[in-house]
Amino acid sequence: MGKPELKSPRHKNPLVKSRPLVKSRAACVRSSANVKVVVRVRPPNPKEQGDNSRDVVKVVDEQVLIFDPKFNPQSFFYHGVEQKGRDFLRKANKDLQFMFDKVFGFESTNEQIFEDTTKSLIKCLMDGYNCSVFAYGATGAGKTHTMIGQTENPGITYLTMAELFKTKETLQDERNFELGISYIEVYNELVQDLLNPGAPLQLRDDGRYGVMVSGIKIHKIENPNDLFTLLAKGNSNRTQHPTDANAESSRSHAVFQVYIQMEMKATREVRAAKLSMIDLAGSERGSVTGYGGARFAEGANINKSLLALGNCINSLADGQKYIPYRDSKLTRLLKDSLGGNCQTVMVANVSPSSLSYDDTYNTLKYATRAKKIKSDVKKNVVNVELHVGEYVKIVEELKKELEKVRNQLKEKVSEKKVDPKLSAQLTKMIEDRRKLLDKMHNVEGSEKIVILRR
Repeated sequence: MGKPELKSPRHKNPLVKSRPLVKSRAACVRSSANVKVVVRVRPPNPKEQGDNSRDVVKVVDEQVLIFDPKFNPQSFFYHGVEQKGRDFLRKANKDLQFMFDKVFGFESTNEQIFEDTTKSLIKCLMDGYNCSVFAYGATGAGKTHTMIGQTENPGITYLTMAELFKTKETLQDERNFELGISYIEVYNELVQDLLNPGAPLQLRDDGRYGVMVSGIKIHKIENPNDLFTLLAKGNSNRTQHPTDANAESSRSHAVFQVYIQMEMKATREVRAAKLSMIDLAGSERGSVTGYGGARFAEGANINKSLLALGNCINSLADGQKYIPYRDSKLTRLLKDSLGGNCQTVMVANVSPSSLSYDDTYNTLKYATRAKKIKSDVKKNVVNVELHVGEYVKIVEELKKELEKVRNQLKEKVSEKKVDPKLSAQLTKMIEDRRKLLDKMHNVEGSEKIVILRR
């Protein structure tokens, strides 16, 4: 008895084919997109206004700012003649020009940030694309104010979710929605669930879904009130400690994620999307925070994770093949948001004061590098191949729905005096749509019959 013949699973017998009557497959619509980078310059705080400091950021227009601009010193005259010369004891200004997708000055509000950054992402979510937003900057630069805000001035997280529910209401007749959220933080390289505090969670690499948080609980939500209640609960559990740089300094990286699943009522097509809102802890120097011991160790872990994030940004911007995502749990969680299947918006927050000179310069450099990152985004769509009989049912349901709409239109026309031309146009549009749907399902039905005959 000889040895059995071993064949590669890729080379199957072409004469033997089995095709199930019902099958699901992911339809990938791929495209390339750059990370959108915006910069927000916060107003100077009372401490910066009181100290002997100057502004090192000058907003030129909506896309350009100058870091460490030149200034015209007071002219010195001798015998009525202006003396021109340079003060060699003073360090020359950098006078660097930076260009971004959008630059927001002192007077900008969270509403304006939302309109120009995350509002456009809602349409992408409805189309089945993953989206993410993360705030980057030094301690006290205004990241949490931008992302969370206050009750009277909500941040872009609240505004984005309110817009998401508004869009959901408008599409309720066409789609069935399922929404779920999770809220976690990375504190001292430990992952914690902010909605269900307990033991630290572990990260797992999944070949299909990427990096997953093992043991996290997804909370289903039906209305905005549930969402805002859970978000407020998570924020109250987030790790915060006062420092010399910020009275309410966030000592952890917070990741708020929304999972959306949509089923088209007409075609039974299913779309899945994920929205991630990330509020990073601030980069800082130990001398600025004024703390030692546990607070100093926190700052070391924050800087370690942000350094890993900077290395990933540099590698992605340079187009390197190896990206060091595994250097930190933060970068593992942000793998999709940086260079994966995701449309990403980065909000870089900076202080205008010379007291934060180095931090502001580093933030602007990282934001400039992030603009070069390209993501390979794809639409998360599941096409459900049904039996021919199922298509017949769908066609019948569509006919009933069209007949119902037609009757409602006739009732409205009889109740109110409507332009006969407009009524005829609407009736023709409905009839054309019905014919188009009939043709589409006839073609799909014929295709299924051919497959079944094979």
